[in-house]
Amino acid sequence: MMQTELCKILNIQYPIIQGGMAWVATAELAAAVSNAGGLGIIAAGNAPGEVVEGEIIKAKKLTDKTFGVNVMLLSPFVEEVMEIVHKHKVPVVTTGAGNPGKYIKKLKEIGTKIVPVVPSVALAKRMETLGVDAVIVEGTEAGGHIGELTTFALVPQVANEIEIPVIAAGGIADGRGFLAALALGAKGVQMGTRFICSTECTVHDNYKEMVLKAKDRDAVVTARSTGHPVRVLKNKFTKDFLKLEKNSISPEEIEELGVGKLRIAVIDGDVENGSVMAGQIAAMVKEIKSCKEIIDEVINEAATELKRLKALNKEE
Repeated sequence: MMQTELCKILNIQYPIIQGGMAWVATAELAAAVSNAGGLGIIAAGNAPGEVVEGEIIKAKKLTDKTFGVNVMLLSPFVEEVMEIVHKHKVPVVTTGAGNPGKYIKKLKEIGTKIVPVVPSVALAKRMETLGVDAVIVEGTEAGGHIGELTTFALVPQVANEIEIPVIAAGGIADGRGFLAALALGAKGVQMGTRFICSTECTVHDNYKEMVLKAKDRDAVVTARSTGHPVRVLKNKFTKDFLKLEKNSISPEEIEELGVGKLRIAVIDGDVENGSVMAGQIAAMVKEIKSCKEIIDEVINEAATELKRLKALNKEE
């Protein structure tokens, strides 16, 4: 069954979480992942409270399973989003881009589990002292906003230092990655890029097609000079962006270049002039499948690989 203590904490069948990808992680995707036994996540991004509320209501109609909302703490609408999350008693909240400390007490009063994304050991330890239920340890292999340390270097270091469950994120697309993360001390994994190419994901077909066609070196990092690096797939936009960044334009100008670019890729399908966020495992994604097929495939492959390793041990 490949179950861990995380399954009991989050009330899910398999310790697989879908990443909170802005514009991508809608109610449809979240519900499909939850129905398949994982934890589906609605991404609040920079959306106002009423938009997030609409997605929560929609998700409740599509699934009776546990799902969560990812809250970006730098969003201008973070206070109203947190009020909506509290109002609807959302079972799980994952957070990014900030410290969720001020919201923990109120969320815990309604039984919500709080799971922040962390890029370092120090931040993981700090989150544990605040009383969060688990941490998502995200490495630089991931798509979108990233840190500097790799997933498989960072996960065991964090697992050595904290008692709460660690969820590995970044660079995981199949059962081998899932099993490797567990071997390094994680109690579950978060996958984002793999779920972009699911039948239930509502992103434009051009976006999915670009992920399917990606090669191993196509996921590049932009905006390093701003201190907020972002991993995306190579296209006309990234080439122009990196050229301007090399010419040392100001961080403010660089930030302005990226405004609205994710939306035009996800919604309009302009994958040449938009920001196609995806992780380094994009080249491993070869087919569009349902969320259930994806999760079943990961679990079955992990079980098969585990049997193979056990057989090797017996031979010795």
